[in-house]
Amino acid sequence: MAELGGDYKSTLNLPQTAFSMRANAAVREPEIQAFWHQVGIPTHFDPSAPAFILHDGPPYANGDIHMGTTLNKILKDIINKFHRLRGYRTPYVPGWDCHGLPIELKVLQELPAEVRQNLTPIELRHRARDYALAAVERQKKSFQRCGVWGDWERPYLTLKPEYEAAQIGVFGAMALKGYIYRGLKPVHWSPSSRTALAEAELEYPEGHTSPSIYARFRLTELTPPAQGILGEFSAELYLAIWTTTPWTLPGNLAVSVHPEITYALVQCEDFPPTIVAADLVTKWQEITRSEVEISRTFPGRILEFCHYQHPLFDRQGIITLGEHVTVESGTGLVHTAPGHGAEDYGVGQRYGLPLLSPVDDGGLFTAEAGQFQGLAVLKEGNQAVIAALRANNLLVKHEPYAHKYPYDWRTKKPTIFRATAQWFASVSGFRDLALQGIQQVQWIPSQGENRITAMVQERSDWCISRQRTWGVPIPVFYDQETDEPLLNAETIQHIQNIIREQGADAWWTLPLAQLLPPSYRDNGRSYRQGMDTMDVWFDSGSSWSAVLGQRPALNYPADLYLEGSDQHRGWFQSSLLTCIAVNGFAPYKKVLTHGFVLDEQGRKMSKSLGNVVDPLLVINGGKNSQKEPAYGADVLRLWVASVNYADDVPLGNTILNQMADVYRKIRNTARFLLSNLYDFDPQKQGINYAELPALDRYLLHRLYEITQEITQAFQEYQFYHFFQTIQNFCTVDLSNFYLDIAKDRLYISSANSYRRRSCQTVLAIVVETLAKLMAPVLAHLAEDIWQFIPCAVDTKSVFLAQWPELPPEWYQPQLAKTWTQWRELRTDVNKVLESARTAKTIGSSLEAQVILQVNDPELLTQLQTLNTPTNGVDELRYLLLVSQVIVQTGDISNPWEISMKLASGQKCQRCWNYSAQVAQNPAHPDICERCTQALAGQF
Repeated sequence: MAELGGDYKSTLNLPQTAFSMRANAAVREPEIQAFWHQVGIPTHFDPSAPAFILHDGPPYANGDIHMGTTLNKILKDIINKFHRLRGYRTPYVPGWDCHGLPIELKVLQELPAEVRQNLTPIELRHRARDYALAAVERQKKSFQRCGVWGDWERPYLTLKPEYEAAQIGVFGAMALKGYIYRGLKPVHWSPSSRTALAEAELEYPEGHTSPSIYARFRLTELTPPAQGILGEFSAELYLAIWTTTPWTLPGNLAVSVHPEITYALVQCEDFPPTIVAADLVTKWQEITRSEVEISRTFPGRILEFCHYQHPLFDRQGIITLGEHVTVESGTGLVHTAPGHGAEDYGVGQRYGLPLLSPVDDGGLFTAEAGQFQGLAVLKEGNQAVIAALRANNLLVKHEPYAHKYPYDWRTKKPTIFRATAQWFASVSGFRDLALQGIQQVQWIPSQGENRITAMVQERSDWCISRQRTWGVPIPVFYDQETDEPLLNAETIQHIQNIIREQGADAWWTLPLAQLLPPSYRDNGRSYRQGMDTMDVWFDSGSSWSAVLGQRPALNYPADLYLEGSDQHRGWFQSSLLTCIAVNGFAPYKKVLTHGFVLDEQGRKMSKSLGNVVDPLLVINGGKNSQKEPAYGADVLRLWVASVNYADDVPLGNTILNQMADVYRKIRNTARFLLSNLYDFDPQKQGINYAELPALDRYLLHRLYEITQEITQAFQEYQFYHFFQTIQNFCTVDLSNFYLDIAKDRLYISSANSYRRRSCQTVLAIVVETLAKLMAPVLAHLAEDIWQFIPCAVDTKSVFLAQWPELPPEWYQPQLAKTWTQWRELRTDVNKVLESARTAKTIGSSLEAQVILQVNDPELLTQLQTLNTPTNGVDELRYLLLVSQVIVQTGDISNPWEISMKLASGQKCQRCWNYSAQVAQNPAHPDICERCTQALAGQF
């Protein structure tokens, strides 16, 4: 419109708004967040409203936030904000996991050696507490900058006394039900951390190689059944075994065979008679590089209770039966060390074998390992065992073997299986109840149910004790004489009361006499306190009691738990097991899981690859604004809503630029809406729905449809449907269609005309509705829009408004069918006009006259009606944005055929349309009849 003469430009209703085209997010978003805080919106709720409780899984209080935790927190915030707008109370309490080895190690690593050596347990705990609290403060501010609402002033921390006391209560309830016991059995042990680990604390990195060996054990005594089959070979008869853990051979006490597998006695020139599984004879030939002959075959049960000579020590072992034995690899005979494996332990228990585990806390062989004492089992210990077998002529083959092997997820170093005295939660005692509980929960996506079901079905008892200082103590005393544990309702309650008042530090600071209940202080027995702490998964797994069960606004089961898919074996499972054990039901009604954040090539983000995307750098920008622009939190939030979170999700500069483009389109659409409402009051100047033009009613139909679609998308947690729907509506329905047509109505009509006011009526409805619909995701943009709506709105903030509930009569599918056809016509006309522009036949579409040929009589009538001047809106020339349209019959096979020529008449200097009426009015010789009427207030 800049080409218009100054006289006419002043007569146009040009857009006016202070709403900025640029987001200026680095400044504007913090201003909006300050406004929310000032008004008290994030934590103020109607106490009579129904509650929606999304319970926060605690991130670890170590380091800064990363893109994975950002994805997680924004997903939670989108859900909470949607429910807030739907009229629910959403008291979201963010939390942090504050105990555990990573913090303890970090503190120790930062201390000089001399300080570290003289550090007392309580000094270490105080340093660890300070480190965790500092990390919490950093992460808290970062999450708030992402626009995440919550009770940030009162988060839950697992190091708080009230939390620790509630955790002791969960432990006590399980203990009193008989679900907690102390046992000597093999567990995952981390020599690098010097503590037991649970399954959830393990990872299985690619590229691990173990020294696998094939070895021979000499049979020394056959039972009568075995004698009948193998007696003639008994002078020199061997068992073939295979293992990837040679270091466990000093703990060998048995060899297991499957009772129903067929075994073969094979002979060859280079080896004495040897027993292997019949199905693995060919493999044995490859290993020994010799042709073998099968002399006997027999079922494994024949070998039970036969004896063999240990290959390294002067002792005998026995052959046992085990259902765990397979012929998938190895020899079909399994070297069994009850102190170094779960299945081995089970076999040992059935056969009454001792629990031999000649390895210390640091992963070194003890004196029980004889010549190997002092060697690190995973390093020189392995090599020494292999060398000893070779020296005894019992090593058949030694080769590297690549396979998955458990590592300590914190130190990134391999673990071992080692028998130690630990405290366990008896999962077997309530497994069936847990499996029933899983079935009562809705899992999103649904395959999550199968995943956690399999994990609970297969898991062994949960080792909950840790040999560390920074954690919640296992509240147990031991009789100095008998080593029997003292753990009952009285001792648990006493310790719980102390910890509630003084925190868990009291376990390390108070004298034993105060820790013991009065009745045990002078009873003639002497006690010592246990120094094990609880697994951090027991810490966080108790949050249903320590948080949901403690705060007045909360309750359990929670409506939703939401974390990464790895939490099926972590927080989801530990929460389930503790709550099932205590209450008999799951702590959640629904569980939603998301994938991990990868780079745009699908690789895991790592500093070494240089592909890490820092969420705060994305939001606030870097030193070079060209390379590292400040996208703001809403662009990140839009990305979260755009992805299918059920899978791993990519992110990088290209994706961020795409999200920023979509954000700008949505923002500019909103700006256009706002800028054309500066003189409009819906209460005084709005047009009733029944009196609106068909085009406006069609647009309200589309608004009704997308409101229903977006509502359903949020209800079903399918946020990418929101993203697709709102992007399409703003770009295709509004910018490319309705608003493109509306400019003529808004700019050139008289200010108070029906033609303009009807359009403003729709714009006011659309901008308010859009602000509400986008608010859960584009929280800052929605609030920014709300604050700049020029007409009066009912609430101070968009988040104090209600979710849009549009009148059902706006849903007009028959009207939509008609206008969908007219939009198709418009698309086809635009193609013709674009070709003319390319050929430089025309510049603006207003320079064109379009000729439509139609064969179908009904369609011809409809188009002729649409081409008749009516209300200045529902007319072909405005739909097509051309100066003139001619509709005529034609002998064609398509619905229509389109041609064009230059418009007749002269160009109006006010609206740019061509008309034969230009120059007909002496008062305004250079404008058209429409503009003449508009200046007179009649159009």
